[in-house]
Amino acid sequence: MGVLIGPIIGPALGGYLTENYSWRWVFYINIPFGVLSVLGIMSYMRETTARRSRFDFFGFASLSLAVGALQILLDRGQLLDWFNSTEIWVEMTVAALSFYLFIVHTVTASRAFVSPALFRDRNFALGNVFIFIVGVVLFATLALLPPLLQDLLGYPVVTTGFVTAPRGVGGFLTMALVGRLIGRVDARVLIAIGLGVTAASLWIMCGFSPQMDSHLVIISGFLQGVGTGFAYVPLAAVAFATLAPQLRSEGTSIFNLLRNIGSSIGIAVVQALLTRNTQIMHARLAEHLTPYGAQLRAAIPGLGTAHGLAALNATVTQQAQMIAYNNDFKLLLLLTLAVMPLLVLLRSGRASATSVAPE
Repeated sequence: MGVLIGPIIGPALGGYLTENYSWRWVFYINIPFGVLSVLGIMSYMRETTARRSRFDFFGFASLSLAVGALQILLDRGQLLDWFNSTEIWVEMTVAALSFYLFIVHTVTASRAFVSPALFRDRNFALGNVFIFIVGVVLFATLALLPPLLQDLLGYPVVTTGFVTAPRGVGGFLTMALVGRLIGRVDARVLIAIGLGVTAASLWIMCGFSPQMDSHLVIISGFLQGVGTGFAYVPLAAVAFATLAPQLRSEGTSIFNLLRNIGSSIGIAVVQALLTRNTQIMHARLAEHLTPYGAQLRAAIPGLGTAHGLAALNATVTQQAQMIAYNNDFKLLLLLTLAVMPLLVLLRSGRASATSVAPE
């Protein structure tokens, strides 16, 4: 629940600060909270007992290099036109080679940085697939909505923050309920409900249009928050329910890493598809336009002038972007539905509440 307080307050507060002060205050506001967090940790958290063990520098370095190169590739790919850029090819090569070395080293080393025993547990392995998809869907949607609302529909920054905040409210309320249900209800049922509600929210998003009001955004966002709340907690519980206790700390790190990688890949993919599909849809819509249509002339006066042609192009571009956004939401919907059958492979019917992985 504490994790989701940020998504409730953050969009509205960020929109207010950006609108009334400067976008820099979105970063400045973190300083006092960061200081308070450090002071709180120093005051209330006890020092843990240090355990001496051999550190696998090669495994750590190869994994870090692979993740770092992948992140740079995803961040700069859209700017550099992806694989038409030499830099992107270099980063892809470094990421692939580093990840290959990490896999080989992990399988062959006596004490690897990441224990291979983690992925011999079926529940944990499938749990990582699910959390990867959750990261893709959740953060890709979060990346798509603000530019859709502000750039395409003309929402002010503050309004964008307020209409996206119900997502966090839905997750906050649902996690409080799910915490009571874990151990009483089959975890797979809770995860299925969460994925189903998430799919329903994405289905609503597939129907977004330039003429809609904010109600669809609020409803779909709230439903997605509910779906995430239903899926995340039991997913963490069932992923760690059958994992050996001595592996849970290490497993938590991998679990959260894959969620973050999923979010990075999801954001990069939907942004690339948004740009590409906007261009394709613009060309297809333009094919069906003719200056002799009576309806088109009535909708855009002065069609034969430069101003009229600019207005026509702006209208076509807006429609093309909306179709591209809807296609992205449709892709996320299909991805959510595609992962649901994997639930039958999970072994644990009921998960203990004590098995939930720490955040």
